[in-house]
Amino acid sequence: MKDHPPAYQATTPALSVDKAFYRRIAESPGRVPVESFTLPIRSGRAWTVPAGHVFRITTPEGPQVGDLNLWNRHNPRERLWASRTRQLQAAHVSVFDRLWSTLPYLRPIATITSDSLKDYGIDEFGGRIHDLLGTRCDPYVNRMLTGGDFDFHCHSNLVRAVAPYGLTEFDVHDVLNVFQCTGLNQADKYFMRASPAKTGDHLEFFAEIDLLCALSTCPGGDLSVPLWGPDARDPIDVCRPLGVEVYALDPILLEGWKSPESPAYKGAHGMRLERPE
Repeated sequence: MKDHPPAYQATTPALSVDKAFYRRIAESPGRVPVESFTLPIRSGRAWTVPAGHVFRITTPEGPQVGDLNLWNRHNPRERLWASRTRQLQAAHVSVFDRLWSTLPYLRPIATITSDSLKDYGIDEFGGRIHDLLGTRCDPYVNRMLTGGDFDFHCHSNLVRAVAPYGLTEFDVHDVLNVFQCTGLNQADKYFMRASPAKTGDHLEFFAEIDLLCALSTCPGGDLSVPLWGPDARDPIDVCRPLGVEVYALDPILLEGWKSPESPAYKGAHGMRLERPE
């Protein structure tokens, strides 16, 4: 099968990444712990990360999928745009990939600096890791598919997590599925496989702006058990906690760096406002 070039290619530096800068961040021994906590199974939690800091998601007890949301800490209308990130970066992300925000802001809000699963590649089914193809599980789809109610889907976990920050269900958005292995089958349908993560794996991000983050420990655990269909059962025995660590960096590392700016589009989308006579 022939390979086709990507649709989104820049004639400006907009998609270029200073790999040496992010490599120095990943390898820096001078980081200072700011916050560390563990998310129990089937739960959610939100936290803030100042611009210029890094945060790391870990698997302290073995494979577990996490659903991640990101917002501008000061303006939640700016948030992770999963579909545009798929187009500008990839459907599955790893080191040096950037997570982009929604219109009209459209800028990198986080950059992946370290990924212990970066060499996973493509498995025999076409599965890859850390996906933006799918989205969070939710009680509405579950009700539709099974006729039953369950309050601890990732959508619900994220809703509870951001409530103390004044956000609601309407602010929860399409996620980055951390440690999740997914792909498209021969019928072009989305599939999920058991997470290949091991105890101690991690995915680490550099905060390009002040962030509000929220993470859910998926109730499907490591996704080794079908969640829907004739073979579905409660996968609680394959559910494990996730860890989060936040670090401040040596200011010397950040010399010359500044938060990315939005594209300088100053148009009015072709509209002209006429003044009444």
